[in-house]
Amino acid sequence: MKKIFGIFLVVSGVLFGVWAGIWWAFIGGIVDVVNEIKAVDTSAVNIAIGIAKVFFAVPIGYAAAAVAVLPGWAILVTGNGSVSVRGWPNR
Repeated sequence: MKKIFGIFLVVSGVLFGVWAGIWWAFIGGIVDVVNEIKAVDTSAVNIAIGIAKVFFAVPIGYAAAAVAVLPGWAILVTGNGSVSVRGWPNR
């Protein structure tokens, strides 16, 4: 059961990282910038946020994936979810 849960965490973490990095940050940032430029009352802050989302899309995706992939990896490698202080699995 722990192995299935670990696999589920890893797969869901990868999918969430792809969604957050590509769809929300990269494509969403481009859409935010275009919509703000087309607006009657443009806001420099909203344009800057859209550009920042595009610029940081890869780190956002990696951080979002790490939230679930790292615990899932720990469960898969150790079988009990514990990891030593140095990051290596307890054996």
